[in-house]
Amino acid sequence: MTDLTAVVPAGGAGTRLWPLSRRAEPKFLLDLTGTGRTLLQQTWDRLDGVAGRVCVVTGAAHAGAVARQLPGLDLDDLLAEPSPRDSAAAIGLAAAVVHARNPQAVVGSFAADHVIADASLFAAAVEEAVAVARTGRLVTIGITATRPATGFGYIRPGDPLGVVGAPSALAVDEFVEKPDAATAERYLKQGYRWNAGMFVARAAVLLELLDGYRPQLAAGLRAIGAAWDTPQRQQVLDEVWPTLEKVAIDYAVAEPAAAAGRVAVVPGEFGWDDVGDFGSLQSVLPDERLSVLGGGELLSVDASGLVVTSPGRVVALLGLQDVVVVDTPDAVLVAARSHVQQVKSIVDRLAAADRTDLL
Repeated sequence: MTDLTAVVPAGGAGTRLWPLSRRAEPKFLLDLTGTGRTLLQQTWDRLDGVAGRVCVVTGAAHAGAVARQLPGLDLDDLLAEPSPRDSAAAIGLAAAVVHARNPQAVVGSFAADHVIADASLFAAAVEEAVAVARTGRLVTIGITATRPATGFGYIRPGDPLGVVGAPSALAVDEFVEKPDAATAERYLKQGYRWNAGMFVARAAVLLELLDGYRPQLAAGLRAIGAAWDTPQRQQVLDEVWPTLEKVAIDYAVAEPAAAAGRVAVVPGEFGWDDVGDFGSLQSVLPDERLSVLGGGELLSVDASGLVVTSPGRVVALLGLQDVVVVDTPDAVLVAARSHVQQVKSIVDRLAAADRTDLL
């Protein structure tokens, strides 16, 4: 798909994966699945044969690490944000730069830190999404919901669209927020899909939607995009970037566009996980009874859970069930698997105590 530029937003600190994921080395830069490839590199591997071009948007602090991990990435396609402004600014920046280079281009946003089980099914879903996007719609890839998860937003699919080249594409009736447990059960039974933040559209269409729903944000992004490949880039970035609204693309564009009947969904049946905490990390590792990651040595008796070990260290686990143990050189986390969503509260306490050495 030569007209497709895959946009990879590579940001966030992955606070629920502390002490593995840190500000200086967030989860997308880590090999969390034991494959020898980081999550960012796995994302590149999936997209390299699908898109005509791959563009990575990351913070200035991580641009060097991204370039080292992706030697095949053209440096013109490494877009460094001066500061975090949320996903609408990040994806909109890429859309504006791509549009300035090629007004006919299609852009597709795919996070740098997700795990996908079947790359061929993923490629097929992207191909359908691009076919629909060429007709002028904003398209999302809706993940098959496998459990009543309360940590994801949901998509309510509508009627088939009958787009040539996209036989499974449906209209989107509504995006809904993260539900409570009872509502999530109902969504699962009614065939709602998880919103994984994968959006595909012609760059011109995405900018047009921003023009309509967030005109000030759109104007700023268009100004930066026009200046990006010119000597004025830094001046315009310095003047405009700090003024951009901080807002997620779901709220800024996807939700109002769905209400206006301009959004489609392509089902994603490829196996997906956002690796948002240690519970989901364990689920993508081979042995769910006692998953082990890292370079150290584990001695265990009658134990289950996830153990992350440091090279040169021995961790002994005796008689503990559903436990998470993460051993790093400067911090050790021990948690019940049922409490792994609360790891962020530890990070918040460290930040409040100004323990930047551990963040």
